[in-house]
Amino acid sequence: MLHLEERIKKIKEDIERAKDQRNKAEFRLEQLEKREEELLSKLKELGVEPEQLSEEIARLEKEIEQDLAMIEQLLPQELLSDETG
Repeated sequence: MLHLEERIKKIKEDIERAKDQRNKAEFRLEQLEKREEELLSKLKELGVEPEQLSEEIARLEKEIEQDLAMIEQLLPQELLSDETG
């Protein structure tokens, strides 16, 4: 009989641990969903659709590269570091 009581006690403990893990997972999911809403809202403010995010990043990277190239052209050559060593 004692063996059965121990098994029942262990099962109850396992159930409680599972409930606790579920509650933590649900809380984390809620946090992630709120963060997703915040990010989507920020994207909307910036005029970027989530589906176009990769394209927008690529466009901005290209724009930065162009701006850097222009800045480098405007700097006197003697101020630029020697890339060969």
